[in-house]
Amino acid sequence: MSTFAGLWDDLREVGRDGRTGGYRRFAWTPADRTLREWFRGAAESRGLIVDVDRAGNQWAWTEDPDAALARGRTGLVLGSHLDSVPDGGAFDGPLGVVSAFAALDALRADGVVLARPLAVANFADEEGARFGVACAGSRILTGALDADRARALVDADGVTMAEAMAAAGHDPAQLGPDPDTLARVGTYLELHIEQGRGLDEIGRPVAVGSTIWPHGRWRLELAGEANHAGTTRMADRVDPMPRLAAAILAARDAATRAGCVATVGKVRVDPNGVNAIPSSVTAWLDARGPDADEVRRVVGEVAAAAGADAVEESWTGPTRLAQDLAADLARLLGDAPVLATGAGHDAGILARAGVRAAMLFVRNPTGVSHSPAELAEPDDCAHGVDALTAVVRDQLRG
Repeated sequence: MSTFAGLWDDLREVGRDGRTGGYRRFAWTPADRTLREWFRGAAESRGLIVDVDRAGNQWAWTEDPDAALARGRTGLVLGSHLDSVPDGGAFDGPLGVVSAFAALDALRADGVVLARPLAVANFADEEGARFGVACAGSRILTGALDADRARALVDADGVTMAEAMAAAGHDPAQLGPDPDTLARVGTYLELHIEQGRGLDEIGRPVAVGSTIWPHGRWRLELAGEANHAGTTRMADRVDPMPRLAAAILAARDAATRAGCVATVGKVRVDPNGVNAIPSSVTAWLDARGPDADEVRRVVGEVAAAAGADAVEESWTGPTRLAQDLAADLARLLGDAPVLATGAGHDAGILARAGVRAAMLFVRNPTGVSHSPAELAEPDDCAHGVDALTAVVRDQLRG
């Protein structure tokens, strides 16, 4: 694990908030630039060929993927993402990228000859923390997110994705589906920290992913009338905050009844003054569950409670990862458990685009994710690297 430890140490302080210990690694920011430079450096120091696709995703190949494709050989890609949610944990995303490099190092140390190209990938803007659409890099790549819409997405400061990309040195005019890049990928395997306690409860370090629940994000616009909080009679107020409260309570109640999960986790209040009745509130709802109809039923109940339309910003239907590959991986790893997940991943976006995709999960003893308290123990991270190494050894041995 010496390679893993060295790579991990290089990332430890990038985008870290010293007050909370959490990470703020948002797409197309200075922290993101540092992460992308780290990825390029790690790849080039290993003699890998680095490429950036039209969506801004980074790929590091062991050999020319187009030359291999011309000979009928597609690649096996390992990877994940390096960006984070606000005050996110260290493992969500980076664990998969670091483990991929570490697995490649282990294979080379053992003298394994690869019969097909291997790549490590870093997908851009997976969390959607800045512009609101999760898995933006893989969605743009596959055409699931329209390029014009992506360019026009706006962050909290009014900066568009196009402006942010341009400032970071990536030409937004290039944005769009990239079938040439996708054609190089025969199989995509993403290792990720489990975002729950399923593995901890059964005492296993690694699991294979089977399905990703349907999930989406919706925006609620609640109009009010600005006025003085101290002089406006209660009967005369047009206050959107009670409608927000109703939406929050409805999300919890409706999701519980439907066997889903739902969260109002982001709110913008204008003018956001202690002594001012708000003129407007914008709230974002995240809803997920094992059944797509039930998820949409929850969204409808929340919208009705708020007295507003729920404007869909992203939606991913139920996603079955490659079942034959998942079964093969489970057997290869000693009858590893197979788990479904409620978290979205780039693997799911690629799978829906027809790519043979699978996932591995590493145990999370606390079950906490999207938080500075997120944790994976060193021994379990080592098991994850060993699992990736075993998969590549099995899939690509010469």
